[in-house]
Amino acid sequence: MANFFTRLLGPIYQNEVDKRVKLILTGADGFYDRGGGPDQRDRFDFDREEILRQALEAWRSNPLARRIVELTTQYVLGPGLTIESEHEPTHRFINQFWEHPLNQLPMRVFELCDELARSGELFLLLSTDAAGMSYVRALPAVLVEEVLTADNDLAQETAILEKPSYHEDFGWKEARRWPIYTREADTPRDDGSFPTVCLHYAVNRPAGAVRGESDLAPLLRWLARYSAWLEDRARLNRFRNTFLFVVKGRFASEAERSARQAALNLAPPSPGSILVCDESEDWSAVHPQLESGDAEKDGLALKKMIASGSGIPLHFLAEPESATRTTAESAGGPTFRHFEQRQTFFVWMVSDLLRAVIRRRASVSSPGGDPRRAVRAEAPLSVRGADISGRDNAALSVAASTIAGAFSELRDRGLIDDAELLRVCYKFAGEMGDVEELLKRGAAAPKVAEKNPNKIKPHNAAIDKPGKPAGVKVDPVSGDLKGEN
Repeated sequence: MANFFTRLLGPIYQNEVDKRVKLILTGADGFYDRGGGPDQRDRFDFDREEILRQALEAWRSNPLARRIVELTTQYVLGPGLTIESEHEPTHRFINQFWEHPLNQLPMRVFELCDELARSGELFLLLSTDAAGMSYVRALPAVLVEEVLTADNDLAQETAILEKPSYHEDFGWKEARRWPIYTREADTPRDDGSFPTVCLHYAVNRPAGAVRGESDLAPLLRWLARYSAWLEDRARLNRFRNTFLFVVKGRFASEAERSARQAALNLAPPSPGSILVCDESEDWSAVHPQLESGDAEKDGLALKKMIASGSGIPLHFLAEPESATRTTAESAGGPTFRHFEQRQTFFVWMVSDLLRAVIRRRASVSSPGGDPRRAVRAEAPLSVRGADISGRDNAALSVAASTIAGAFSELRDRGLIDDAELLRVCYKFAGEMGDVEELLKRGAAAPKVAEKNPNKIKPHNAAIDKPGKPAGVKVDPVSGDLKGEN
């Protein structure tokens, strides 16, 4: 009869049962309350502020969280960035801006990379004096109330609205509005000053969203659970060697038992002492039983969730999961790809910032009125980061050396041209180059050789190969083959 009613009424109440089970399983984490609805790509404001606060607190107090952020910065930047410009006045100005005492970007660039991983976005305030020198300050993401965009396009940001602040002496200060940098902001005012603008850069941003996401956002709950688990294990291990004596005896009354307990509390037995009692008392020790084998598996499972969410293998987080070198090297491949993508974004971000700084300086008259000393707004600019992995460079060098020898022979036989040889060599070297530009620069090499033939000698297959054809001489300057007559 019970099975009959269960089959009859089960479908009616199944949805309600599933809903209650879902609330029980996820109510503590608030899983279904986070991240906004399906039609909203950005998080709710209160949820974003809580995530940013927790990410900063985790970075301050949790060793794993700080290590994840530090690893990203160490691989993305390494010893630092290399910034160059072929235009000498522009190159000098970039160095002045980069090393200015009020900027100190050679050191602060590491802080910016940490903040990008910790908050998922950077708000850089750019102010410029009348001389064209710019100064950069970072606005914490938690202080940004709203990013204003165009009505018909979320990608066209117009202004940053800062949260109102409170001061003990002046009371509430209304929110400040920072316009987003545009080309129109490169024109100085009548007094020669420039308006302060904001540059917004975001990572981990879903399509159709405006704000970025912290690298630690999906890890926060697992970091908290791992910390709680580890703290509980530490407390249990602290009291593992602590034990209690249990004394069993035949007492005539409660008063007699209380008196005996009071006597033992006044003079408890010390460790290593010998206890002598009669058959009326039975002494035993009680101590905690720790199942450390099961606990190790639980801790490893939690740490695997953290490693998976951060894209960092376990042996990067002081967890030698496997003792084989091959497994460790294979696990590092996806991690290096992640760091390469972040490095590409950070290099582009620095290039975009420098372009804004150069344009503002170029709008100011040149020093002394000499146009040759003026900064050019569209001068060539190169920003490069350090190599992600030295092991990759060794493998690429071997591959480039092998492929260059094989394809050079094909070029000498006339089966491929110089453009194809350059393309393949750069591909196996892991570098990107403009083949047409490289060919133009190579064509200019004989002109340089005419000025100084001892420095550059053009390539010629007949010279490289032993056994020059009979009756043929080689021009020592141009390298061309000429007949004896």
